[in-house]
Amino acid sequence: MRQWSLAGLPIVLGAAAVACGSDGAASHGGGQGALGDPNATVVPVVAQRWSYSPAQITLKVGVPVVFEITSVDVHHGFNLPEFNVRADAIPGQKTRLPFTPDKAGTFTFRCDFFCGDGHEDMQGELDVE
Repeated sequence: MRQWSLAGLPIVLGAAAVACGSDGAASHGGGQGALGDPNATVVPVVAQRWSYSPAQITLKVGVPVVFEITSVDVHHGFNLPEFNVRADAIPGQKTRLPFTPDKAGTFTFRCDFFCGDGHEDMQGELDVE
């Protein structure tokens, strides 16, 4: 007899809502979203050749945030691979990326969309306490 579980349904629906509900493309790993959480703090992130502002972000484990990612010049990416989180930063658009860190440490976020010479050095630091 085959059994079905709805345990993963909120994650699937949350990921679909993020992908459909943001101006740019965003994705996040299972269970790491703050989608619909009215207590989530908005963390603005501005991408520009060849840096992020802020370049260092500090968060707390288990506290939901929404990264609001924009670009002031060309298409960039925002990739936080240790959490399976990425988004596009497109000029003139805001990409909302819900995120709840589930582990402490220092992690690097990088541009994963080629944006010109200097792209390989475009990164920032996420400190999770």
